[in-house]
Amino acid sequence: MVRQTATEQVEPLLRRDPELVLWWGTALECAGVLAVAKSEERLDETGVLRAQTAIDHLRERAFEVQPTTEVRARALRIVSVHSLPAGAALQLAAALVWCRERTHGVSFVCLDELLRLAAGREGFRVQPYADEVHEPSSSG
Repeated sequence: MVRQTATEQVEPLLRRDPELVLWWGTALECAGVLAVAKSEERLDETGVLRAQTAIDHLRERAFEVQPTTEVRARALRIVSVHSLPAGAALQLAAALVWCRERTHGVSFVCLDELLRLAAGREGFRVQPYADEVHEPSSSG
């Protein structure tokens, strides 16, 4: 919704697999990004409205994982195991709950490096693909 350097890597993923699963807090995170983009004058009011409309459209066709006790329990484990901030832990926990912990072959689209590494360690196929996430470190 706000063009970034990785936009070109993510857009083809959405075209190839239009089935989306989103964490319940995604709408709030998007609203925060739009507010910052507007305050930094990277988006004007029309741009914000256009982006919000696109976000609403994506949410309408996505499955949204709700904030359940099960998601919170998994997020608590994730915080301690992967040292992630709460928001990132909730996103990963929501993905684990959605796939019933069967992560093999399941894509997790993310640009945040810490969350990408944690998702890879949990067994997800992290997208956009990167060897450093999927290949074990030779030093470890």
